Amino acid sequence: MSANRPSWTGLVEAVREAGQYATQAEAEHVTRVVLSALGDHVTGEERVDLARALPEEAARVVASRIPLNRPLSAPQFVDAVASRIEGATPATARWDVSSVLSVLPALVGDELVDRVLAQLPSGYALLFGKAELVLTA
Repeated sequence: MSANRPSWTGLVEAVREAGQYATQAEAEHVTRVVLSALGDHVTGEERVDLARALPEEAARVVASRIPLNRPLSAPQFVDAVASRIEGATPATARWDVSSVLSVLPALVGDELVDRVLAQLPSGYALLFGKAELVLTA
């Protein structure tokens, strides 16, 4: 593990605080599910750079996924996460997704998150706790 790479425990604790989860185990489960779903979407250099910037455990979760041919829309992404968490609703899944993704900019940097967002359909920025980027030609 490199000296500047954050720890898995630190990531889970940040998610626990952001999502106000009662236990570390709940925060860890949500973190794994959301990062796994994110791994279905991030490709290319952004995928490599994200894996390098995340804690080793989180990098393995992201890297273990095979990216989809076409990324899901943000609402479909939330629904996919809901289907992976027992008892989740679209509202609780959106909370879970935002609780995990909103800690990533501070962890991996805004520049990398912006590059990841550029790969994803419109609507994901809000899940990362960022304003939606509008690029003009």
